[in-house]
Amino acid sequence: MTDMPQRISIPRGSISLAADLYLPDGFDDSLAHPAIVVATPGSSVKEQIGANYAARLAARGFVALTFDPAHQGESGGEPRDLEDPYRRGEDISYAVDALGVLPGVDPLRIGALGICAGGGYAVHTARTDHRIKALGTVVASNIGGAFRSFLTDGAAVALDALAAARTEESARGESDVVNWLPDARGEAVAAGITDIDLAQAIDYYRTPRGGHGNSTNRRLSRSDSLILGYDAFHLVDQLLTQPLQVIIAEHRGSTLQYEDGMTLWNLAPNPVDLLVIEGARHVDLYDRPEYVGQAVERLTAFYRDHL
Repeated sequence: MTDMPQRISIPRGSISLAADLYLPDGFDDSLAHPAIVVATPGSSVKEQIGANYAARLAARGFVALTFDPAHQGESGGEPRDLEDPYRRGEDISYAVDALGVLPGVDPLRIGALGICAGGGYAVHTARTDHRIKALGTVVASNIGGAFRSFLTDGAAVALDALAAARTEESARGESDVVNWLPDARGEAVAAGITDIDLAQAIDYYRTPRGGHGNSTNRRLSRSDSLILGYDAFHLVDQLLTQPLQVIIAEHRGSTLQYEDGMTLWNLAPNPVDLLVIEGARHVDLYDRPEYVGQAVERLTAFYRDHL
């Protein structure tokens, strides 16, 4: 598997995005290769899930690029740890800009792959950025819908509370941050949290298995009002005309990846292939070889047909 990426910097207005570029063995920049932008889950950095998929796709002949979102990881942008769904989508388009002028890449054969929240972001971007010629998703999450599903009193009540909190933050002159996840499984147990998807996410992100020093596990609290008002699938039925591959895990859970994947499949005008990976849960599709391998083989066939 190709595992030594080239570090590149992607201009994004006044800041830059830090990215890793994976090239196929024997890459010849005098030829025009198909390329894929990989959009990562919320809270993750390019060295985690994005690398797992980008390296495997490069080993199968694609140029693959994964990057840290603006405000996160090694990318620029203030304030830090902002999770703005709209800027996450723009990041993908800036990555397409970079690939489109890269020697050895065919600008007419650029696809996107989105994983977890990155799946929703890639969907939202591909609707209006038709330079993306084929779209694959793995355990895609409509992050706005997922956040709204956690609220017992509804989004409007939560937005009122967030507005008051931001007013108080402004008076203090500092911004609050929250954890994406408990920092350790023991913290979750102590808090009485028993959700299996959350537990498995902790086992990936907050242990040596998948953890990385650039992944802070922190989210600027003002991100939440942006997320609560976000719908990754808005106008998909009218605008997402590109070929679509949907890959979901068999077991349903709190991430809603199964439900979101099926919703996307039913909304999209040009769905090509749907794969349900038996025995898997959401986080299994991050790094478990027996499940990631199935996903990549199906994605490889999809991109070869449509790029």
